[in-house]
Amino acid sequence: MSAPQAAQPGGAGTPGAAEPAGARTRSYAQALAEALREEMRRDPAVMLIGEDIGVWGGGGVFGVTRGLLDEFGSDRVRDTPISEAGFTGLGVGAALAGLRPVVEYMYIDFAMLAMDQICNQAAKIRWLLGGDVDVPLVIRAQQGAGRGNGPQHSQSLEAWFTHNPGLIVVLPSSPHDAKGLLKTAIRSNDPVVFLEHKLLYSVSGPVPEGDYTIPFGQAAILREGKDVTCVGISIMCQKALEAAELLAAEGIEMEVVDPRTLVPYDRHTVARSIAKTGRLLVTHQAPERAGVGAEIVACALEDAFDYFDAPPRGSAARTSPSRTT
Repeated sequence: MSAPQAAQPGGAGTPGAAEPAGARTRSYAQALAEALREEMRRDPAVMLIGEDIGVWGGGGVFGVTRGLLDEFGSDRVRDTPISEAGFTGLGVGAALAGLRPVVEYMYIDFAMLAMDQICNQAAKIRWLLGGDVDVPLVIRAQQGAGRGNGPQHSQSLEAWFTHNPGLIVVLPSSPHDAKGLLKTAIRSNDPVVFLEHKLLYSVSGPVPEGDYTIPFGQAAILREGKDVTCVGISIMCQKALEAAELLAAEGIEMEVVDPRTLVPYDRHTVARSIAKTGRLLVTHQAPERAGVGAEIVACALEDAFDYFDAPPRGSAARTSPSRTT
């Protein structure tokens, strides 16, 4: 078995690369807001639908949509009742009619109330109609634990959507990626579930000024290493970078890989990294059982089995509450 070609760090749209001229520091929330504003100015078909995103909430829970109602008006920034199934269906219909709606949930936990619209309608209708229609719908939602919001406002549900055919699943881990990936999502003709960890909104980093996009299915090597590959999901990329600093003090060099999108998933970059390091750790905040880490490990074993020097490991939340696990 020949070794996969070494992964190349950096490159366009990669946080590990030198930022383009004109890069500025912005928070994750500011980067998202910038993407929305630029896309709404670029394309009059882009509209926002969600709870408390305009008049009542002052721009959503974390202020990402603040000011957009004043600039674009109530026809394009639509406050909704507390009815996720209803306004998600509105978004699906608007997408089928030629608009580009961005539907926002306060918390991804509330998507459970709209799973029929997301998984049975948005994800399938193109294929039910022989590929003749587009569904340019983006669903934005925050997820994850760490703010004491309680068990019904703190889940990480990326595995639910990754499992469902027809959906693109995006989890940006930096302000740079948040802007570029959201722009790509809005321009996509397929439905996109865009998941933002609530603890990332205040994280700041370099964000180029003006228009740029990041392709789906292109992982980023955030830190090079030779001893172990760590694939982090969403905020766990930030945690992995912190851990890599601690390990480096002990002479262990950990390579940190951010998939950026789970559908499509860049399994080749991960395989090339394992060929170099011989070890794999996958970390996500969702429960371990049936989490996306298991799929990442399965892909790695198929693609790079001969290069493993030790069994792959996972670091995830315990599957609880349960009387049996």
